Amino acid sequence: MGTHVIEAGFPVNSDAEFEAVRDIASSTSTTTCGLARVVDDDIDAALDSGVEMVHTFVSTSDVQIEDSMHATRDEVVQRAVESVERITDAGATCMFSPMDATRTDETFLIDVVEAVTEAGVDWINVPDTCGVATPGRFRDMIAKICDHTDARIDVHTHDDFGLATANALAGIEAGADQAQVSVNSIGERAGNAAYEEFVMSVESLYQSETGIDTTRIAELSRVVEEKSGMATPGNKPVVGDNAFSHESGIHAAGVIENSDTFEPGVMTPEMVGAERRLVMGKHTGTHSVSERLQECGYDPTTEQVRAVTRRVKDYGAEKRQVTVSDLERFAEDADVDRQRDSDRTDQQDQDREHEEVRI
Repeated sequence: MGTHVIEAGFPVNSDAEFEAVRDIASSTSTTTCGLARVVDDDIDAALDSGVEMVHTFVSTSDVQIEDSMHATRDEVVQRAVESVERITDAGATCMFSPMDATRTDETFLIDVVEAVTEAGVDWINVPDTCGVATPGRFRDMIAKICDHTDARIDVHTHDDFGLATANALAGIEAGADQAQVSVNSIGERAGNAAYEEFVMSVESLYQSETGIDTTRIAELSRVVEEKSGMATPGNKPVVGDNAFSHESGIHAAGVIENSDTFEPGVMTPEMVGAERRLVMGKHTGTHSVSERLQECGYDPTTEQVRAVTRRVKDYGAEKRQVTVSDLERFAEDADVDRQRDSDRTDQQDQDREHEEVRI
């Protein structure tokens, strides 16, 4: 799809993970990255796995330094510098993260940034590890860090307050070159900035080229959903089943006339490899019912459309799922005639029997 970097895993974690990272690194021309603490064995395992980039990290917030690392600020700076030098001396691209940056004392954060910059770091990743940043605050933080380093800036945001993608975009606005994202938002706790949301925001809202083949985003989402076993909510932006679905009579009527009336316009289902759907339920209007009846081979009168629409609304109000077979039953009850030139096959009828109209 043209993804720029794949952070493939934590090679020192286990033999199985080392082999997975190694296999990914050897199977793609995309830059691959291995994660490592500021520990020699971690860094060596990442280098041995064959990745082109090593992402090393250390806690910089006082609460993590004292209660997770059981170290001091001076030790943090020393380990960070030594790790950056070890990676760059090996000829790999080095990314460094001051973990929990958004809860780190600002003066100390800048001290760490300047120290690893002097050590020759290529990338500085700024992580909102606990998801506490807001877009305005994160934008200011990234701008300040940019003023204190000539390294390229990457951002890593978490979705604890539903702000991960917004914060990632704020980081880009402030001068960051790259964002770490995950398909379907999968990540620690509430997850990370979503691949699909970030890419389409940059492409559609900012009108900037990412180089990503966006037409495969829906396909990629389904693959990750299947392999991870984590279901994608129907209302998930961009890739959810309802992302381009319309039930409301006002919305559906407008979309039938011109899809830009009740869709973003700058992002269409075709752009992400999805399909627009007119679903049926208690909010469905006559335009949708008429459209679906004609698709099913019926030739309804205006009064018959109204009668079927009333049945659809009543059925949907009971929180029942309205299927095509339900719609056809309502049409038969209303004595709606079939179109004379209908050429539906038995197989098409069977397919429709199981097709869901409302999710």
